[in-house]
Amino acid sequence: MEILETGLTTNNQDKDAKMGKSMKRVLLWLNILMLSLGNCGGPLLQRLYFVKGGKRIWLACWLETAGFPFVIIPVLLSYAYRRSKGVPGTKLITIKPRLFLPFAALGVLTGADDFLASYGVSFLPVSTYSLIIATQLAFTAGFAFILVKQKFTAFTVNSVFLLTVGAVVLAFHSGSDRPANETNRQYYIGFFTTLGASFLYGFVLPMIELTYKKAKQPINYSLIMETQMVISFFATAFCTVGMIVNHDFPAIPREAREFELGQATYYVVLVFCALFWQFFFLGATGVIFCASSLLSGIIIAALLPATEVLAVLFFHEKFQVEKGLALALSCWGFISYFYGELQVIKQEEKKSAEPELPQPH
Repeated sequence: MEILETGLTTNNQDKDAKMGKSMKRVLLWLNILMLSLGNCGGPLLQRLYFVKGGKRIWLACWLETAGFPFVIIPVLLSYAYRRSKGVPGTKLITIKPRLFLPFAALGVLTGADDFLASYGVSFLPVSTYSLIIATQLAFTAGFAFILVKQKFTAFTVNSVFLLTVGAVVLAFHSGSDRPANETNRQYYIGFFTTLGASFLYGFVLPMIELTYKKAKQPINYSLIMETQMVISFFATAFCTVGMIVNHDFPAIPREAREFELGQATYYVVLVFCALFWQFFFLGATGVIFCASSLLSGIIIAALLPATEVLAVLFFHEKFQVEKGLALALSCWGFISYFYGELQVIKQEEKKSAEPELPQPH
């Protein structure tokens, strides 16, 4: 794909010197796997929490980034590996203030995004939530064009348009999948807060890419994990303030006792929810490092059908005509995008195969 070759262009030489193409490809697929697990598992576990008796929205958004201590393990392993290889200047923490401060600010924005997303999924079926989140691709594409000068083709524009239309279809047919115990007002609040979360994270992804491009230090995967920890720490701190104000911490034991699946299951759901969301964020950041923010947005949107099917299987959610139409438009958008990228690759291969004409003297 074009985006695999034009990601963080200012740092490509440094990265290529430190890892071969095969290792870079392995890292890319590893991060795609983590992103896939988090993108499908996170919303499902979060919805399970609300469906079975959970009511603390600030707790739900806190869980989206509170799993950052899990990242300490691979950071330590990376440090031990670099030290065993005798890499000069090996340090446990390599992030510098020039990167720390911007990522701290992005962490606060991520915390706000977490709140909007959690508020949305508390009112919406997972299938509807996922379809709305697919519009994040449109926002990511727009901000990528503005911030990192991402190149676009007619197929990319068509893809963004189709995904946006799919979300609009859902907006005009809200009553058909609204849960019986929720009002139209609650449904629309869930719809627009989810759309707001999509917009905000669509801005955060290109900002992460831009920050890497502006960094005045070598970018490697160990640093990527450190920056993700910074983002998650400040996002968690933001949500912790909300939990304290909302008195969520004292309410957790009581909510666990009243949880429909049992007290032990309650805590298991919380732990795995935090773990899966950390997979999502680390995977999204890793894909940006290996490729670009646009590819990260494409993968998030491309996982929509899997999340749809899982939501129908596990929660027996309805799948009406308008959802089918929105899903078809989304799939059409994905196919359009990837077909366009294939055409770009073919054109580049054709150009590289053409012999260069001798320059006249």
